[in-house]
Amino acid sequence: MGIMFHDALASLPDLRHRLRQWRWFRVAFRKNAEQVRSAFGIRYEIDDVKLARAFFNWLEALERARPYAGIARPDVIVFGAGAILCELLREHPARHVAGSGRNEVPEDLAETAEIAHFWPEGFLYTSFCISGIMAIYEQEFGKAKPLAACVDEIRFWWSFKENAADMPAMAIPFLDRIVGQEPNWMMPAAVTDRLAIRGAMRDAPGGGGSGAIAGTH
Repeated sequence: MGIMFHDALASLPDLRHRLRQWRWFRVAFRKNAEQVRSAFGIRYEIDDVKLARAFFNWLEALERARPYAGIARPDVIVFGAGAILCELLREHPARHVAGSGRNEVPEDLAETAEIAHFWPEGFLYTSFCISGIMAIYEQEFGKAKPLAACVDEIRFWWSFKENAADMPAMAIPFLDRIVGQEPNWMMPAAVTDRLAIRGAMRDAPGGGGSGAIAGTH
């Protein structure tokens, strides 16, 4: 994917915690929308009430995932990004402005531009979440998480859009695919059914149950 906001996000210290503050989250989301506009000519109208509703619903999902961060932090970071993507698709705080134009782009951005114009809102939400994953990975693990080839395939985005329209929680496994992780298509919003977390619970001292993670922060 040619557009990445993670450089700007990565400049914010302690990004993982800052994004859990409404003020920082709102600013970061709007800056991402501005970057999409600058790159591809797509303008958005953003409803802060809907954005706030998505944000606070997301905080509840993060709280449910929090006990597992101590044993599977990388996967919880990805799950958290998938959870906000789900809420953004459910609340739809951004609407692209019809006829807002189409920028000329370099050849290496042509596929990304096609995807962005095919699904302007979905592209905005997903690029924001990918950027967050990459920036947090850089801060916490010293390198960005590589993306799978499907991120540049329009057929993948057709399927993503169709499935998310019926069930916003399907955004979680689609984001897993983008960052090269094994998705859980059956129970996408169930943090305890994620492959990495199930494996971490099994391998944790005390052997594979919620008791093995008691007291994790």
